[in-house]
Amino acid sequence: MQKSLTKYFPAFVLPTLAAFSIAFLVPFVMGIVLSFSDFTIVTDARFNGFDNYVRAFTDPSSNFVYALGFTALFTVVSIITVNILAFLLAMLLTRGLKGTNLFRGVFFVPNLIGGIVLGYVWNTILNAILSNFDLTLMYSANLGFWGLIIVNSWQMIGYMMIIYIAGIQNIPGDLKEAAAIDGANKRQTLFRITLPLVMPSITICTFLTLTNSFKLFDQNLALTGGGPSNMTEMLALNIYHTFYGRNGWSGPGQAKAVVFFALVGVIALIQLRITRSKEVEN
Repeated sequence: MQKSLTKYFPAFVLPTLAAFSIAFLVPFVMGIVLSFSDFTIVTDARFNGFDNYVRAFTDPSSNFVYALGFTALFTVVSIITVNILAFLLAMLLTRGLKGTNLFRGVFFVPNLIGGIVLGYVWNTILNAILSNFDLTLMYSANLGFWGLIIVNSWQMIGYMMIIYIAGIQNIPGDLKEAAAIDGANKRQTLFRITLPLVMPSITICTFLTLTNSFKLFDQNLALTGGGPSNMTEMLALNIYHTFYGRNGWSGPGQAKAVVFFALVGVIALIQLRITRSKEVEN
């Protein structure tokens, strides 16, 4: 078996490695190089040092720093709302209620709907509701912000719920029985047994919520388009508008993309380290 693996390993790995290099590795390296260049197309790139990064952070029209703050706030609120609601649903749907499997499927379905379609559908729904008060999502940044929170939470809660259900069902029943015999109430059982043993699921769900919220683009584009006056523009949409919507800003747009990648990577690694340190052996 080992000889066969050694013999055929290159035949199976090389096509995948070639596809990975062409589709990801080479463009990634080129993107980093172009972030230090002034260019309109790849072949006319001219090295200009850190000028692109300086323009991205200091030019008032860039809106990058504001988009970063807005995205960070959106991500924090999304992590709280999505994970708390998903965990509560998971607790409810692991109590042996009738129709549990049906409810799990219903709550999971929104995760299967594409972000652009979801954004336009919810744009129509929310604006129809707000029209009763002579308002729209474009009336203020607060309305746009909470509209994004509602749509993002509605889509992600079902997926996170499934992960939490798996974690809750993996808790040995004898631990809960022992806690009940020792006189532990529901609150003590939740905080002393359930939550510590579900920490691996919390780690996964927090990571997925953090990265998906930070990278949100399609719902932002379809629901608010960054309006009003770019006050609901998140990082991914800001980069898109910078790169494709402004002449002479390809370099700063690419610099923003590199910073965006670094931010998501660093924040995700920090979150994984913090949550994994609180996991306990089952």
